[in-house]
Amino acid sequence: MKPARVIDWSEPADSECNIAERCATGEPQACQDLVDTHQRMVYHLALQLLNNHEDALDLSQDAFLTVFRSIHRFRGDSALQTWIYRIVINHARNRQRWWRRRRRADEVSLDAVIAERGELPAPARGASPEAALDQKQLSGRLWRALNRLPFDQRSALVLRELHGMRYVEIAFSLGVSNAAVKSRLARARQTLRSELRTP
Repeated sequence: MKPARVIDWSEPADSECNIAERCATGEPQACQDLVDTHQRMVYHLALQLLNNHEDALDLSQDAFLTVFRSIHRFRGDSALQTWIYRIVINHARNRQRWWRRRRRADEVSLDAVIAERGELPAPARGASPEAALDQKQLSGRLWRALNRLPFDQRSALVLRELHGMRYVEIAFSLGVSNAAVKSRLARARQTLRSELRTP
C-alpha cells in the first residue's frame, strides 16, 4: 500500500484559513472545494479504522457535516487536514463504541477490506508465483492482525504508518499526549510482531 504524503505541521497556509472562513459564511464553492480536497483522505482513513466500505462512506458524510457545523471554530492551531483527521477519528471511535454495545465488531468482512484497500506492494517483476502468494498471504495476515488491535492502538498505527503523520500530529488528532502516542504505537507494533511471528 502506498503511504499518504507526510502532512506539514507548520502554521496553516493562508489559503486554508481563507477556505475555512469562506466555508463558515456558507459559501457553496468554498464548501465544495474543501470536500474535493479532503474527501479521498477522509474516506480512506474511515475505511482503515472501520474496515467496512459502507460504514466508511456513512462516516465520511457525517464527518463533513461536523466539519461544516464547526468550521467557525477552526483557529489555525493545526493544519486544516489535521483538524479534519481529529473529527474523523472521533466519529470512528464513537462508531466502535456503538458496535461494541451491540456486538457487531465480528461482522466486519476482512476479505472486502483487503479487496478495497489493495495488497502490499506487488512483488518485484519476475518474482515467482510462490513469492507472490507468500506476499498476498502476509498482506491478509497483516490486515487481520491490525483489525484485532484495540481502536486506540490501531488508529495511532494507521496515522503513523499509512498516513505518515508525526507524533505531535497524531497526538492532536487523537486528543492525547505525545507520550501516550508513543506508548500506543509501541504496544501496537509489539502485538503485530508477535502475531505475525505465529504461523
